[in-house]
Amino acid sequence: MGGTSLRTGALIGIISAFALRRLPATLVRSPLLSTRPGVLRAAPIRSHLDSLPHTRQHYPSASPSPFSTSAMSSADIALVPSPASFNGAPFLSELPQLPSVPGVDTKRAPLDNFRLAIAKHVSESLGVDVNAAFAAVGTGKIGDYTVAVPRFKLPGKPIEICEKAAAAFQPNEFLSKIEVKAPFLHYFLNDKTLIKLTLQTVHVMTHGFGAPRDDAGNAQPSYGTNRDGEGKNIIVEFSSPNIAKPFHAGHLRSTIIGAFLSNLYKANAWNVSKYNYLGDWGKQFGLLAVGWKLFGDEQRLQDDAVNTLFDVYVRVNQLASVEEDGKGEKIHEEARRYFKGMEDGDAECLALWQKFRDLSIKKYIEVYERLNIHFDVYSGESQVKKENLEKSLEQLRKADFVSKEDNGATLADLTKYKLEKCVIERRDGTPLYITRDIAEAAQRFDNSFNGNGFDKMIYVVASQQDLHLAQFFKVLELMGYPWAQKETSRLLHINFGMILGMSTRKGTVVFLDNILDETRDKMHEVMRANEAKYAQIEDPMRTADIVGMTAVKIQDMSSKRINNYNFDWSRMLSFEGDTGPYLQYNHVRLCSVERKAKESDGLELPTADLDLASINLELISEPKARDLVMLIAQWPDTVRAAMKDHQPSTIVTYAFRLTHLISSCWEFLLVKGQERDLALARLFVFRCCKDVLGSALRLLTITPLERM
Repeated sequence: MGGTSLRTGALIGIISAFALRRLPATLVRSPLLSTRPGVLRAAPIRSHLDSLPHTRQHYPSASPSPFSTSAMSSADIALVPSPASFNGAPFLSELPQLPSVPGVDTKRAPLDNFRLAIAKHVSESLGVDVNAAFAAVGTGKIGDYTVAVPRFKLPGKPIEICEKAAAAFQPNEFLSKIEVKAPFLHYFLNDKTLIKLTLQTVHVMTHGFGAPRDDAGNAQPSYGTNRDGEGKNIIVEFSSPNIAKPFHAGHLRSTIIGAFLSNLYKANAWNVSKYNYLGDWGKQFGLLAVGWKLFGDEQRLQDDAVNTLFDVYVRVNQLASVEEDGKGEKIHEEARRYFKGMEDGDAECLALWQKFRDLSIKKYIEVYERLNIHFDVYSGESQVKKENLEKSLEQLRKADFVSKEDNGATLADLTKYKLEKCVIERRDGTPLYITRDIAEAAQRFDNSFNGNGFDKMIYVVASQQDLHLAQFFKVLELMGYPWAQKETSRLLHINFGMILGMSTRKGTVVFLDNILDETRDKMHEVMRANEAKYAQIEDPMRTADIVGMTAVKIQDMSSKRINNYNFDWSRMLSFEGDTGPYLQYNHVRLCSVERKAKESDGLELPTADLDLASINLELISEPKARDLVMLIAQWPDTVRAAMKDHQPSTIVTYAFRLTHLISSCWEFLLVKGQERDLALARLFVFRCCKDVLGSALRLLTITPLERM
């Protein structure tokens, strides 16, 4: 992670920019605050850790918090895989049997049925293995799916092979026709089956027997999920702020990308453990303790812990930067003595440190609640056990790629892998950041998931730290850990670019709370402009906060995560174009249509307890409706695609495609004033669209709103 250390005297001018342990590319570090690799800060092996009472704390959600989402019920539930016993929509049992292909789930992914039907036809008509035939089914410009015949390397001319397949084709419940444009076979799906199977699957996996239940018996949406990762374990490390520092806006990317990835893996049936690896150890705590003795205010600490500690830290750094009569050096010396006391297990020193740590985490949890994000484990640098650190160092000292320099420092030479050299131990014998990372990784594998270890561990860290993560992974590989070997490595670095131009509308303050408050206030202003709708909102400020949060998250996740992007207030807060408020507006409108249809016309859609047969889906025949159904049928494919590249933008792009298509359908698929059965069928289409849009928002850690 490297970086140029700053002189203490320059600290005050940039102090508000310091916040992250796993630092995003938007920030700069001071040597006093840094826990980044490459900054040579002492981190002696600690002997007191086994007796500390805080190991791997699981902190409860903040309560009460004005931004807590606990009251939103199912609106806040991320996608949860449907039960293993789920047998698919009722209509599926009426359809012909299809061949089985590994990894294909016809119960949960409607389009898999049609792709299998195509594979079956290709296999039977051309003598091709059904697995190879299924792999060849792709999208094309003609029809719904296309198969490129040359892929099979069959003898004969492509046109003759295509005509042979076409001659053997018979329309069926899955496929309506085939067209030949050599060397391609173009297939058209049976619209009635597509519509009925897709809509039923969406419904039963969102509201019915295909939806898991929470402890209260409420359905948890599961359409779009699969069981691909069943039995596999993953740790996702993200956010990772420094204790006693306010959240910086630069936390945003690691936090929301990491939370999205956690939801994504859960949707694919992985067992997910979300780690917040805090910067909670180092000489900076000695400095903070010195400042606390001079400037501490217990009442302020209880009222606003993080900002109080931050103010103390700024003030003590001002003193520490004074060169006159060695005053600054005296402050630093006192800080070093205090930190030495922490390392030696001094009860008084550790008690104050523990107090600052706990109060900081309590505040962080409030911010995470506001962001609709929760962690399973709050760990940190202080949690790396002494014996694990010593074991890693001893193993490294004996490694053939490690050597001692003339100045006494120990280096790992990774130049043959084009990864440069990296210091793993200072000349005084103290380990560096990468060494603690190594010990922590081994510790996690041994202790996580009831001792079963992880199948994958993801670090969500800015692209500025690409070199450090590459060095870290390579050293683990060279140390011989089976789970770190290149061929089967379970370690993954998910990187991301910079946020450019992030400041409040009124100035240059960049604390995250300022950004979130401004988006909330702006959304509240917009909502108040419509007094009638405003009066119907149960908690306007909370709703405004959720819309503002949606705006921030969608702007961040709209493009490829590796790209830098400009933080644009006017665009982000707009209800027009591809923005977060636009997505929420569409979800609210879909809720409103269903609500008004029930209130005005007595149209009530089926619940989990009612028979789907009450809706005549044969009445859905409009091309626009067919387009909508085809798109929501693609939702499970989209979730799988996002798993391949770990891109939030894959989900965001899908959500915008869906909302654009919905917006184009209102005048073609009228509900009000239509014959009852037709109105009910169309309303059901819009309900399924709402369910899928809501699932996309949940996957992105966004609470779908019903009114705004």
